[in-house]
Amino acid sequence: MNKKFTIFLLSLIPFLQFAFLPLVNRIHPIIFGLPLLHFWLFLWIILTPIITFIIYRVQKTEGDVE
Repeated sequence: MNKKFTIFLLSLIPFLQFAFLPLVNRIHPIIFGLPLLHFWLFLWIILTPIITFIIYRVQKTEGDVE
């Protein structure tokens, strides 16, 4: 797969979480003491920087980042 296409797909992942908000907008189940919606949002606060770091590493191996 082309690296630019991979970067494009990785950059779309954090935005796709908004498509699932209506599905997770409920109180039960409780995960780690949080309602499902709060856990979902907190999970994406953690995952978005990780995905951004992966994009950075892919670009760095390609030579686009100085």
